[in-house]
Formats: sequence, C-alpha cells, structure tokens
Amino acid sequence: MKFLQIFLIALVAFEHIYFMILEMFLWTKPKGLITFGNTKEAAENSKVLAANQGLYNGFIAAGLIWSILDKNYGTQIAIFFLSCVVIAGVYGAYSTNKLKLFLVQALPAILALLIVLINMEIF
Repeated sequence: MKFLQIFLIALVAFEHIYFMILEMFLWTKPKGLITFGNTKEAAENSKVLAANQGLYNGFIAAGLIWSILDKNYGTQIAIFFLSCVVIAGVYGAYSTNKLKLFLVQALPAILALLIVLINMEIF
C-alpha cells in the first residue's frame, strides 16, 4: 500500500479507537458529556447503549488495522470497512442533522476510499 493510503486508513482507524474510548469509558465523564452534549442523567440512562456502540467502533478500527497489515487481501478489506464508515457517517449526519458528524466521520473515510480506489487504478 502506498504511504498516503496507509496514512488515511490509519487516521480513520485511530478516529474509531477514539470514538470507542469516548463511548465505552468516557460517556458519563465530563469529556463524554461535552463531546456528545449529554446531561449526566441522560448519559447514565444510555451508557449501556453507548458502550455497545463503542464496541462496534472498536471492531471498525480493528478491521481497518487488519487491512493495513494483510498483504494479500488488504485492499478488499479496506474497501469494505471504509465503505461501512462512509455509510455510517452519511446516515449519522442525515439522521442527526449534524454536518459535523459527516465532516469528522464520513469525509476522512471517503478520502481514504478514493485513494484506495485510485491506487487500484479504478479511476
């Protein structure tokens, strides 16, 4: 894989590790409350759901890291996991009506996916 491709995939992976930490461990803490705009009560009531969501973000990060390490199928693995992130980011931005979600989650994955496809000489 080329440097820019690896860098962008790693960036998206590290974002999802950060999301996992926020949702699984910091959801009811000041950082989590501020990040997600929750009250302490709302965060306490939803912490099990947030932890589950965080776990899924961890799986996305693991898949993206796997794509960097796998020499045989890394490109295909990257396309799958980056596509999942793009879809989740677009849906999340649409369903919450928050453009920031698109910019933080979907846009880096779109850029990484485009680089992967360009390196495959699809374009």
